[in-house]
Amino acid sequence: MIARWRWMLTQLTKKLWLKATLFSLLGVATALISILVKDSIPFSLSARVGADAVDKILSIIASSMLAVTTFSLSTMVTAYGAASSGVTPRATTLVMEDTTTQNALATFIGSFLFSLVGIIALSTGAYGAQGRVLLFAVTIVVVILIVYTLLRWIDHLSKLGRVGETIDRVEKATIDAINHRAQWPYLGGRAFPQGWVVPPGAQTVASVSTGYVQHIDVQALGEMARQGEFNVYLEILPGTFVHEGMPLAILVRLDGDASAAPLAVAGKIRGALTIDVRRTFEHDPRLGLSVLSEIASRALSPAVNDPGTAIDVI
Repeated sequence: MIARWRWMLTQLTKKLWLKATLFSLLGVATALISILVKDSIPFSLSARVGADAVDKILSIIASSMLAVTTFSLSTMVTAYGAASSGVTPRATTLVMEDTTTQNALATFIGSFLFSLVGIIALSTGAYGAQGRVLLFAVTIVVVILIVYTLLRWIDHLSKLGRVGETIDRVEKATIDAINHRAQWPYLGGRAFPQGWVVPPGAQTVASVSTGYVQHIDVQALGEMARQGEFNVYLEILPGTFVHEGMPLAILVRLDGDASAAPLAVAGKIRGALTIDVRRTFEHDPRLGLSVLSEIASRALSPAVNDPGTAIDVI
C-alpha cells in the first residue's frame, strides 16, 4: 500500500485546476524570461529575423485561444452530462480525470496567458529589439504546441463521453484495483488469525465521521504499532461505509496490559484512514464491479433496451 501523502498527491494531480494553474504559470514565466535574457541575443540577429510580426501572432493566439478554451469547456461539460445520463453518474469521475482533456485545456489557457503577458510587455517596450527575437522564437514553439494539442483534442472529441469509451475507462480502473488487491491481499498487513476473538482489555477505535473509506495508510499503522508495542486489527476495507461510533480498528497491547491506549494513539489511527463522502476506484475493486453492473442494468432497462451494451460489459 502507498503512503497517505503519496496517495493524496496522486489525487491532486488528477485535478483540472492544478494542471491549468501550472501551465498558466509556465506561460507567464516563459513570456517574462525573454525580458531577463534579452541581453544575450546578438543585436545583429534582430535585423535578420522578422521579429516585428510577433505582435500580430500574439494577438491571433490570444483571441483564438480564448474562443477555443470556451468551446472546449462547453464540450467537456456536455460530455460529463452525457456520461452521467447515458452510463452512470459514478463513472463521471473517471471521465473528469481524463488526462488528454486536462492537458488540452491547460495548454489553451497557458497559451492564452502567454500571449496576453507578451502583448502587455511589448506595449511597454520591455523587450526591445533583442527581446523580440527571443519572444518570436518562443512564440513559434508555442504555435507548434498548440497545433499538436488541437490535433489530439479533435481526435479525442470523437470518443469523449461515449458509452463504449466510458465502459473501457471503468474496466481499466477496475482491473487496476483488482490487480492491486491481488498484489496486496491484506493491504500490506496480515490476515486475522483463524478463530480470533477480541481479547479482554482490547481498545476499540471508533469513527468520528460518516462516509466511505477511501484509503488506508498501512505503513503508518505499522509504524505506530511498532512504536507503541501493540497490534492493530482493522475492521474496515477501502470502500466500507462508516458512521460515527462504528469500530474502525481494535488495539491489543503486546504486553497484555489492559489499560487503554492514549487518546493521541486513537487519533493517529483515525488520521491514517481517509474517509470522504464518495468512494474511489483506486483501492476499491468492488466499486468498479458495482459501476459496471449499474451500466449493464441501465442498458437492460425498458427505457434504454440496449442488450449490446450489457454484453459489452460482460
